[in-house]
Amino acid sequence: MLARALCLSLLLEVALYVAIATQLGDASPATAAVAAVAGVLALRALLVATSYAFALAWHSPAPRLGMVRALRMVLAEYAAFVLSFVLIFPVERWWMGADRLPAGTAAAGRRRDPVLLVHGYGCSRAAWWWLRRRLEAAGWSVATISLEPVYASIEHYVVPLARRIDAVLAQTGAERLLLVGHSMGGLVARRYLQRCGSARVAKLVTLGTPHQGSQLAYIGAGDNARQMRPHGDWLRALANPASLLDTVVIYSPHDNFVMPQANLELPGATHRAIDGLGHLAMLYSPRVASTLLAALAVDPAAAGSQR
Repeated sequence: MLARALCLSLLLEVALYVAIATQLGDASPATAAVAAVAGVLALRALLVATSYAFALAWHSPAPRLGMVRALRMVLAEYAAFVLSFVLIFPVERWWMGADRLPAGTAAAGRRRDPVLLVHGYGCSRAAWWWLRRRLEAAGWSVATISLEPVYASIEHYVVPLARRIDAVLAQTGAERLLLVGHSMGGLVARRYLQRCGSARVAKLVTLGTPHQGSQLAYIGAGDNARQMRPHGDWLRALANPASLLDTVVIYSPHDNFVMPQANLELPGATHRAIDGLGHLAMLYSPRVASTLLAALAVDPAAAGSQR
């Protein structure tokens, strides 16, 4: 389970920092604790800075950001990284709880299809903590799923996703639902549609999904990372045949995980670009929430006529 692994690794990291501070620096317990917190934050800052260094090297044509906006973007991505992997993911149960899906007459009275959120690489359902609240506040019924094992093949996630779709539809009484995938979650959703068809899905919305792969996948662990390498056999197979389902692609041309950023685009889909956002910061962005709500509310037939 991802939460346990992250919690254990975080505890070991803190213990290492404390040991270094007390043994080599002869620090007091209080000073060692401060040093441990500083170490945890500094390491995450280094990782975010490194991701942006690689993103700049693989940049696609994108709106230029002034120094102030660029700094705000990097700080927001750093905050999202720390919030996700230090505070939320390790203690997922504290933040998420069970999905609040209506059932029986309450579900039958709803006009909207439910929404199923599919998280990305190295994450869990806790990735949706902030956006789930925004969707529910807007009147949507929202379900989530955790894809495990974390570093398995994307093919491995299709059956669990199919089962979760069946369970959500059975509980709510709906005939179809809307799929929303962040990062790798969008690829999982596309593979489900390719293998199982779109009879049970009304629409797909992806957030920061590497539809054409990412160079960062070359340093990722697991079969799923290898499948997200650009020009690989798995991605070529995913694109042929292309899904006919109404699809909206929400992405940032300044993404720091998907590089080159042009790989975020999906031929035949409706695109919504939101500049000045990092990859993880999308999960906590009011601009992304507004764009996602607008995309979910649009009737697929009407969207198709506007392309």
